[in-house]
Amino acid sequence: MITEASEVMAVLALSAHHADLRKRLAEIVVGFASPRRPVRAEELGCAGSMSVLLKDALLPNLVQTTEGTPAFVHTGPFGNIAHGNCSIVSDFLALRCAEYVVTEAGFGSDLGAEKFFNIKCRISGLKPAAVVVVATLRALKLHGGGGPAKAGSALPDSLTGPNRQALEKGFCNLIQHIENVRAHGVPVVVALNAFKDDPVDELEWVCRESLKVGAKEAAISTHYAEGGRGSEELAHAIVRAADQQAEFTHLYDQSWPIKKKIETIAMRMYGAAAVSYEANVEHQISMAEEMGYAQLPVCMAKTALSLSHDPMLKGRPKNFTLPVTEVRLLAGAGFLTAVCSGMQLMPGLPKRPAGERIDCDPLTGQVVGLF
Repeated sequence: MITEASEVMAVLALSAHHADLRKRLAEIVVGFASPRRPVRAEELGCAGSMSVLLKDALLPNLVQTTEGTPAFVHTGPFGNIAHGNCSIVSDFLALRCAEYVVTEAGFGSDLGAEKFFNIKCRISGLKPAAVVVVATLRALKLHGGGGPAKAGSALPDSLTGPNRQALEKGFCNLIQHIENVRAHGVPVVVALNAFKDDPVDELEWVCRESLKVGAKEAAISTHYAEGGRGSEELAHAIVRAADQQAEFTHLYDQSWPIKKKIETIAMRMYGAAAVSYEANVEHQISMAEEMGYAQLPVCMAKTALSLSHDPMLKGRPKNFTLPVTEVRLLAGAGFLTAVCSGMQLMPGLPKRPAGERIDCDPLTGQVVGLF
């Protein structure tokens, strides 16, 4: 399993202080002594040493932008295979240092944001004042069938240039993301990141349409090219939205049965018509319930390339069945992970491991093959 999907990473990100970290590490289930008796890290005598190793790791890293704005970079659970949010500690600390804090949730509203609302906010007790949904013309055109995006290859003109037909067709994807946020009672700001050659009329069209479908604010942002000056309009939009009265609510009640929580996420956030479960999942859910973990929130492991489980389904898929192949108990982190078909918790591996090309030059003694 990749570090970003590990339970220890989730524990670090969701711990409020050192005592909480120690308690969560102790609760990690590492195996079973019998079919119904879990063995926890505390029983193995390793929870204390684990907490010592992570003692300093619980402290956020303070960095700054090129214009001197302070930022915390802390913990890295991926949004597709883990809960996808930075640490609770960094949020608490940032809120003591500034009037407005922007905290990132990985990927889209179907992944990092949903988990932010229903996992992180439950644990931290914090409530968001507004949510920024980031979009680009290129991404919307991709979802509208405007052309392929292949790693290592230049994007086709049908994605980078004018293409109103693909843009209008793919706009439904952004509508789903706006609706996903609104389902949690929080005002939505659409941030449209602009590239230098983006048609102005298309940028303005997306902003207008976003307001029509429920966004409170929409702004074009050019911060990548112009720095802070290029995001001033967006900043003012966020402040206006945050000053409104949010009525934050969770998507589901923790007391609901595990399947009902999974199906609520699948149907309301992804647009699924139904959820299917492999035979082993039924057993895993039963075990979690028998051990007293039915009340935990659910963390979905799903592709970020589509609202569905299928990365090839673009736009706003409908009437599909979401297949769940595994349900994992992360007792220390405090949630259950439901793994969808096709997802690997050790993703992104190359066909040829990097280690195969690393060596030491026998003549010079220099390390070769690192880059």
